[in-house]
Amino acid sequence: MTTPIMSESEVRAAVERELPGVRADLERLVRIPGIAFDGFDHSHVERSAEAVAELLRGCGLDVEIVRSGGQPAVIGRKAAPPGAPTVLLYAHHDVQPVGDLSLWQSDPFEPVERDGRLYGRGAADDKAGVMAHVAALRAYGDRLPVGVVLFIEGEEEYGSDSLERLLEEHRDEIASDVIVIADSGNWDVGVPALTTSLRGIVNLFVEVRTLEQAVHSGMFGGPVPDALTTLVRLLATLHTDAGDVAVEGLIGRDGATVDYPEERIRAEAGVVEGVEFIGTGRLTDRLWTKPAVSVLGIDAPATGEAPNALVPSAKAKISVRLAPGDDPKRAYEALRTHLEKHVPWGAQVTVTIEHDGSPCVIDASGPMFDAARSAFRTAWDGTDPVDIGVGGSIPFIATFQEMFPQAAILVTGVEDPHARAHGPNESLHLGEFARVCLAEALLLGKVAEVARD
Repeated sequence: MTTPIMSESEVRAAVERELPGVRADLERLVRIPGIAFDGFDHSHVERSAEAVAELLRGCGLDVEIVRSGGQPAVIGRKAAPPGAPTVLLYAHHDVQPVGDLSLWQSDPFEPVERDGRLYGRGAADDKAGVMAHVAALRAYGDRLPVGVVLFIEGEEEYGSDSLERLLEEHRDEIASDVIVIADSGNWDVGVPALTTSLRGIVNLFVEVRTLEQAVHSGMFGGPVPDALTTLVRLLATLHTDAGDVAVEGLIGRDGATVDYPEERIRAEAGVVEGVEFIGTGRLTDRLWTKPAVSVLGIDAPATGEAPNALVPSAKAKISVRLAPGDDPKRAYEALRTHLEKHVPWGAQVTVTIEHDGSPCVIDASGPMFDAARSAFRTAWDGTDPVDIGVGGSIPFIATFQEMFPQAAILVTGVEDPHARAHGPNESLHLGEFARVCLAEALLLGKVAEVARD
């Protein structure tokens, strides 16, 4: 006999009951500085994985900590009731480095509430994603209407280098009918969203050399080019005068349908007064469906330490976001060709890749997507969810698409435009977090209902 699915009122009451404990456990996770980047203490990533494993065991799941040459991931499983589908719930427990501590208003690893937001590194990205899954599981307890597999990654912020190997090694264990990836965001506070496209990424380094060693700028400046000026001129070739990407061969397309007002982007990005936007076309296309090139850093003498000498070599890190439909390997070759072609004055140039990842487009149609929209609409008190693109990258979604082509992939998240993920003073809107937890719990019930119909 089929177990009755909890009613909407029962789910609401259960989620509300669990939220205080969920928040307390979220704060405990935020206190663990689990940074997977080189140069950081990775014992904290181990601690973070253990803490997540403990949370999942508390939900009655069979749990193991796994790795494949990288940082630890956590897999938790609970078998489906007879005839019910299985849902994979993804999030990640590692976090970004904090950067300049002086820019934080409070300790990044000591969660603090201010004006309805919980501040701390990972509070939004993505430990709240982990805890949204936990909240849904706790709400159902022993009445879970579907099977679940939780896959909580430990190096997403560092590029997910070992994720594909992990997925291959555990493919049979994690095979699911629906995949919920809780690592994106909503359209605004009070407006939920499903992410249906994401850009890909190519990060690379370009180094130019003009001299064997530094030489006196007065004695040789004039005919002899310094490497820093050479690098600046080379980087300037990446954009047209209007600010469009000038690299031949990168794909860009139109097609975003959501209106994103200029004033809102300026406010959310913190654009300084008087600064103009770059590029042409609709703003949503520039953000979601066209390539973007950014210079993330330059290795050269600091101004306070620079002698009066011509710089012999200079190096920049470039990040390129690729439009949906582009291929990162081909895009890297286009970038390398451009840089080698446009380097001025015969300088030596070396281009090396750091990492890449594929863009993706999701066909957000079908009964499981309808179920998600219905759950969101209920959790946000009748507000319809918006289908959005995201300018950022989650490359492994393409891997999930290739490995599980029959699964419906729902990209959700806890962030809002003011979350400041990856930046100082990252925060989570606690009211929105409560809605996310309710929406996910309702979604699990609706997925079970779809399977029974």
